[in-house]
Amino acid sequence: MKRRKFLKLSVILGASALSSPPSLFSHFRGNKETPYKVLILGMDGLDPGIVSRLVQEGRLPHFKRLMAEGGFSPLGTSIPPQSPVAWSNFITGQDPGGHGIFDFMHRDPELYLPVFSGTASQEPKKTISLGHWKLPLERGQVRLLRQGKAFWQILEEHDIPSVISRMPANYPPATSQQKTLSGMGTPDIMGSYGIFNYYTTEPGEINPDIGGGRIHQVYVIGNQVEASLPGPINTFHRDRPEATAEFKVYLDPTNPVAKIVLNSDEFILQEKEWSGWRRVRFNLMPGQSVSGICQFYLKEIRPHFKLYVSAVHIDPQEPALPICTPKEYSRELVSYLGLFHTKGLPADTSALDNNVLDEAEFLHQDNGFLQESLAMLEFELKRFESGLLFFYISSTDQRQHMFWRLTDPEHPAYNPNLAQHFGQEVANIYIEMDKLLARIEKFIDSRTILIIMSDHGFNPFARGFNLNTWLFEAGYHKLRNPWKEDKGSLFENTDWSRTKAYGLGLNGLYINLKGREKLGVINPGSEYENLVRELAQRLEEIVDPATGKKPIYKAYLAREVYHGPYIEHAPDIILGFNWGYRISWASPLGKFPPAVLENNGQKWSGDHMGAAELIPGTLVANRRLLHPAASLIDVTATILHLFGVKIPPEMRGRPVLNLS
Repeated sequence: MKRRKFLKLSVILGASALSSPPSLFSHFRGNKETPYKVLILGMDGLDPGIVSRLVQEGRLPHFKRLMAEGGFSPLGTSIPPQSPVAWSNFITGQDPGGHGIFDFMHRDPELYLPVFSGTASQEPKKTISLGHWKLPLERGQVRLLRQGKAFWQILEEHDIPSVISRMPANYPPATSQQKTLSGMGTPDIMGSYGIFNYYTTEPGEINPDIGGGRIHQVYVIGNQVEASLPGPINTFHRDRPEATAEFKVYLDPTNPVAKIVLNSDEFILQEKEWSGWRRVRFNLMPGQSVSGICQFYLKEIRPHFKLYVSAVHIDPQEPALPICTPKEYSRELVSYLGLFHTKGLPADTSALDNNVLDEAEFLHQDNGFLQESLAMLEFELKRFESGLLFFYISSTDQRQHMFWRLTDPEHPAYNPNLAQHFGQEVANIYIEMDKLLARIEKFIDSRTILIIMSDHGFNPFARGFNLNTWLFEAGYHKLRNPWKEDKGSLFENTDWSRTKAYGLGLNGLYINLKGREKLGVINPGSEYENLVRELAQRLEEIVDPATGKKPIYKAYLAREVYHGPYIEHAPDIILGFNWGYRISWASPLGKFPPAVLENNGQKWSGDHMGAAELIPGTLVANRRLLHPAASLIDVTATILHLFGVKIPPEMRGRPVLNLS
């Protein structure tokens, strides 16, 4: 997901709608006084095993007290346990067959290319040309592809108020008059998952082929640096150039301090200082511009100039793309809290993975984002009188992704020196969540039902499995030039006329099926069924010669684990990886590295692409649990049940809280 090729594909997402977000409701609905207030904290990736261990060690006293008062259990996750899939299960009370989200990436069966699973954008069809300008006569559109009704939409139908803050897999926000703010999946101003910019005079740092960022070589001339900040594609211009915002940096000739001038904004930074949010405006055409917000970090002035600029987030004061309902909600939050991050996953894992930020700098950045979120949570708690409040926290997920390597001396990316300083960061974020429980205790009265949940657990990502390489070596995937096996990407060397199967996405395997794929060769019916079962069996039999373990714990057949009208869009096989394994970095992008299995030496070292049975999420509540084996869809059913709302027949869950 972090590699540059896929990021290039994502840059135009939403660009056509930058100046014309779709109309949203302008007033808030949901006024019924409810007997209970339901507060749900979504702590992404909170692992029940780690919670149990830290409770036993006495490091999570508030979790321990809550568990004694109510209940604690592993929470069954989705297949696969990817965040957009799992949170969509929770949102709709259905599995992927009912909501249509199967992976971070889906595939276009006409082109055999990856596409975003959750969002689609469409440029205006009607335009008029004036010189080099191309003026739209109608709005562009950004559409949420998740199917099914969200639980807060059902509550709205019964006049039950909800505030849904930073819900993943909800960009653009589902149509509602409730107060909602989109979370994971919300892009930066460029329409991507997040692209940082790094300006340096050190030639050795100029590497254009990194994922999630751009490295710019700059020059110090007369104690000044001139540079530009890339912005969205300018769809008003016939040639569709990237909009830019010029800025200058004035270096003090003797002291480690600089003044940065961006648009009409001027601010001073010392070396190693962060700027906080600064507004940047990208001019698109006379009278038309787009506003974003970003943070500057002056990493070094001498001997080399090094300046990091975060991804440019959508400005919540002037959102160029739809991030909330009603449309005034984000501006209301700014009026009370100031500017805040809007990109779905704000912590810059790519900058850490590529050594643009070090571990301490990454933590400083993410701690700032966490404090923003907690301030927003406390603001909403102060006015929480009735109905439901859901609040999502991403730091639990991002810290485990990036610091798992320093908890495990056997991990290929383990560094003993770094482990001395950062080896407790996974535990520390759990302890921060325990402190959060203490912080919100004053808001929990006898009417408040508190639910803490996560979408999945975590495990190490030590070894990567190259699915497409295995398919090639096993004879299921054919290349036009086999001697160029490890060259190119996006299946550019594939001979589709002889290919039976291909891997795309993080857990998906697709059959090259006649009548579905453009160049399909496998007949529906018995040929398809036999091939799917043959592949599943052979995948589960693979043994890693380096470890003696099986990389694939379970190869799920989509038609056996999914229910609902969208099964036909699912991968044919979903890989459930064993403990310590994940799909490789290259395979999801249609590449064929030489080895089927390889070490993961990157800082992104913890993950959750395994079999659902191995990495359940966490459920903690201040009421007793009815069932010890609850799942995400059961929490959805519980919400409706608590408010006396009939559970729709398409929802497959059951209530799990005992209120007596």
